[in-house]
Amino acid sequence: MSQATETEFRPVNIAVMTVSDSRTLADDKSGDTLVERLQADGHILADRAIVKDEVPLITAQLRTWINDPQIDAVISTGGTGVTGRDVTPEAFAAVWEKDIPGFGELFRWISYQKIKTSTVQSRACAGVANGTYLFALPGSPGACRDGWDAILHEQLDIRHKPCNFVELMPRLNEHLAK
Repeated sequence: MSQATETEFRPVNIAVMTVSDSRTLADDKSGDTLVERLQADGHILADRAIVKDEVPLITAQLRTWINDPQIDAVISTGGTGVTGRDVTPEAFAAVWEKDIPGFGELFRWISYQKIKTSTVQSRACAGVANGTYLFALPGSPGACRDGWDAILHEQLDIRHKPCNFVELMPRLNEHLAK
C-alpha cells in the first residue's frame, strides 16, 4: 500500500519591475515590498529593474525577461492607473499571448475591502507570454502587499490546492509543441 506524499515546494524565479519616472532603487518601497515577500516565501529574485513609464521601454524589458528561460514570472508595480503616464496595462497587452482577467478582477475585489470604490482606478492585470506569467500591480506598497499576500502567495505555491499557476507552468507553451 502506497502512502500519499505531499507536493514539495518549488521556488519560482521572479523578476520585479517598477514602472516609474521618478523612483530609484534607493526609494523603491513598492519594489522592496515585492522582493521581501517573494523571498520570504522561498522564491528567487531573478532580476529587478526600474523602467520609465513608456510603452516601448516597458515592452523591451518584458520581452527580455519573457525570452529568458530562467525567469518564470514577472511582477510589476506602478503605471496601472488612469492618468496619461499610466501605460503598464497597454505595454503588457502588447506582449502577452493570453490575458488572465480574473487576476485584475480579484485584485480589485480584495482592494475594495480596504479602499472601497477608489479601486476602480486600478487597472491591475495579468497574462502569459512564452511560458512566463506577467502580473501588473499598482504602485503603492499597500497594493503590492495585497496582490502578493492575497493572490500571488498562494497561486505561485505549487502546494496550494485545488489548483495554482505553478502546476500549469510545464503546459504554458504546449501550443508550440507541434
